[in-house]
Amino acid sequence: MPTIDDVKSYLAEREIDVLEFEAHTPTCETAAAAVGCRPAQIAKSVLFLVGDRPVLVVTCGDQRVKSSKLKQATGFSGKVRLPAAEEVIRHTGYAPGGVCPFLLSPELPLLLDPSMARFDRVYAAAGNDHSAVPVTLNQLQEITGGRLAEVCDPIEG
Repeated sequence: MPTIDDVKSYLAEREIDVLEFEAHTPTCETAAAAVGCRPAQIAKSVLFLVGDRPVLVVTCGDQRVKSSKLKQATGFSGKVRLPAAEEVIRHTGYAPGGVCPFLLSPELPLLLDPSMARFDRVYAAAGNDHSAVPVTLNQLQEITGGRLAEVCDPIEG
């Protein structure tokens, strides 16, 4: 299971800093308050199970993943559900509230919703519920190897 120190070392090699906070940052709202940004600028990492197949989605804090779009993007079939905490840890290596898109198993599909492109920078977790990583969508894609896939409704306006 990767630690925040593992994530910090991994990102330091890419000249990306990890922000750490006294405050807990397990939700978009608490992370945004700690960072000093809008909840929409938090790049939330959410694990879904489609049937019994895991997929991690990173999207803006103000977005909701649509089951039909997730199934279309993955080609998976079956019921879409949020897993129990133990399943999140098993599939991602991180506990809920600190799931991040870094240092994941290469077998775990990672989808990046393009809604994040509307911001110069978004803030992903760094492996615990006291951290944030300022990154661009391009950096996220480059670092994680994640695939861009529209899994949320498009932003209006």
